[in-house]
Amino acid sequence: MSRSLFHLTSPEVAAALERSSIAVLPFGSVEQHGPHLPTGTDTIAAGLLAQEVAERLDALFVPFGPYGITPIHAGHPGTISLRRATFEALVTDVCDELVAMGADRLVFVNWHEGNIAALDAAATDLQARDGHVHVVSAQACYVAERLYADQGGELTHGGGLEALAVFAHDPALLRIDLAGDGSRSARAGALDAMRRDREVYGYITDVTEIDEAGWYGDPGWANEALASDFAATVATEIATQAKSIFELRT
Repeated sequence: MSRSLFHLTSPEVAAALERSSIAVLPFGSVEQHGPHLPTGTDTIAAGLLAQEVAERLDALFVPFGPYGITPIHAGHPGTISLRRATFEALVTDVCDELVAMGADRLVFVNWHEGNIAALDAAATDLQARDGHVHVVSAQACYVAERLYADQGGELTHGGGLEALAVFAHDPALLRIDLAGDGSRSARAGALDAMRRDREVYGYITDVTEIDEAGWYGDPGWANEALASDFAATVATEIATQAKSIFELRT
């Protein structure tokens, strides 16, 4: 039986949450990813992985919606960004409804870095209001970056790992023939590393600051062999860590 809230009847949703009070939600964005990847790349990746995480946790999969917070891609056709307040309100309303129907453990599976601050705020507010509720946030793009680093997987905008996620979902959506040679400039890599530094970091407010083309990396790194177990590999790691956190909180 499907574990997606969208595919279940109301009594089936109630039964699913009674059996396991965990709900898994995916978060992504709709933004340009160069000429070779769809605008929904982040949402595709998050949804693919969240469904696999839900399977491993015997949880209810709750589709959220395609849009996220991505103003740095404004002005590029296909980019649709929500205001942070709008996104946080949506997350809060959906989670409050899930809690009211019996969910007390929530797993956020996020692929888009622009959502992180808002998800953190929504999660901490939810836990503060409902002391019996616990939230785990999985930054799936960072998990994938770590797991595939030894194989040459790089987390760049429109590069190898994002191409791999799309390949795993539907190879027809990856237009590698349109990517050309890509861009692997040292400056682009340094700027990306700068904004992700955990200690001292600066900010990127326009993606063209990283690369004029609006994307960089090596999408040609993705292949069928890697794509075949991409979702299982990343989802297993996320589910394992989420279980450990929930056990720690009980």
